[in-house]
Amino acid sequence: MRTQLTDSLQIDFPMIMAPMFLVSNEAMVIAAMNNGIAGSFPSLNYRKEGELEKVLDHLNNEKEKLSVRGTYGINLIVQKTNPLYEKHLKICIEKKVPFYITSLGNPKQVIEEAHRYGAKVFCDVTNITHAQKCFELGCDGFIAVGQGAGGHAGPNPLQVLIPSFHQHFPTSIVIAAGGIATGAGVLSMLSMGAAGVSVGTRFIATVEAGVSIEYKNAIVNSEMQDIVLTEKISGTPCTIIDTPFAKKIGYKQNWLEKQLSINTRTKKYFKMWVQLSGMKKLEASIHPGNYQSLWCAGQSVELIHEISSVKEVIEHIKQQTQTAYQDLKSVF
Repeated sequence: MRTQLTDSLQIDFPMIMAPMFLVSNEAMVIAAMNNGIAGSFPSLNYRKEGELEKVLDHLNNEKEKLSVRGTYGINLIVQKTNPLYEKHLKICIEKKVPFYITSLGNPKQVIEEAHRYGAKVFCDVTNITHAQKCFELGCDGFIAVGQGAGGHAGPNPLQVLIPSFHQHFPTSIVIAAGGIATGAGVLSMLSMGAAGVSVGTRFIATVEAGVSIEYKNAIVNSEMQDIVLTEKISGTPCTIIDTPFAKKIGYKQNWLEKQLSINTRTKKYFKMWVQLSGMKKLEASIHPGNYQSLWCAGQSVELIHEISSVKEVIEHIKQQTQTAYQDLKSVF
């Protein structure tokens, strides 16, 4: 297959393994590269001194040995509340990361630094207004995050969002994210003008994912109606599986929390506290035997029925895409 995304990233199949906080790891990204797609992970998955540098060195070495076209990228939270942003960006630039995905802030610095050595930058966006700002800053394209996505999902359906992006930014790379876990989903996004897809939740239920078997089984056993939005993790609505613990702590910030989030004097530090607190809860949840389960996931859990290897997932989606294409041709 050949699209703007495969040409831009030099990959064989137009898919990015989405960066997932505390889930994405080195083994998953290497498996993605070895199977002709782009693997990615949040820089915040490696917060200890020296960790990120070590992982990037390993990935660069693995990339040099590839016999297929595959690559990797880093997700940077560019919001001011991320205390490691500047440090992680500097490390990524030094190691010449091939591409970046920016989230929750102004991507100007990342775009400027990455373009100095030819790296690509795609910005997470949920609407045309934010996309326009990123476009004016010179981004290479967008991760169009729609309904059904895991984590910070967008409010708009991809069936409207993708054609709209295609109309407003005809030369930009548009990558569809949200509710995609099958080859038919890939084909449908391509048919609407997307250059590729970003798939996250499907890769949680993989052998390589370094999370508890309870989390993986929850992905397999959940249905779309089990996914709810909560403000308790980051202050921004985030999709999670509706576990008993999620019900217990509630989904909405209280009046005081909302006031602290919007007050000009307190919002930066309060948001940092909320995100740090949420990060600790999520980190505890990925370990075995923890009853305080906060598990991020998208509505595509409806389509996930087994735990597989990353290689098997990619091969299955590739095969499904071809089958869906042939089935569609047969009706014309």
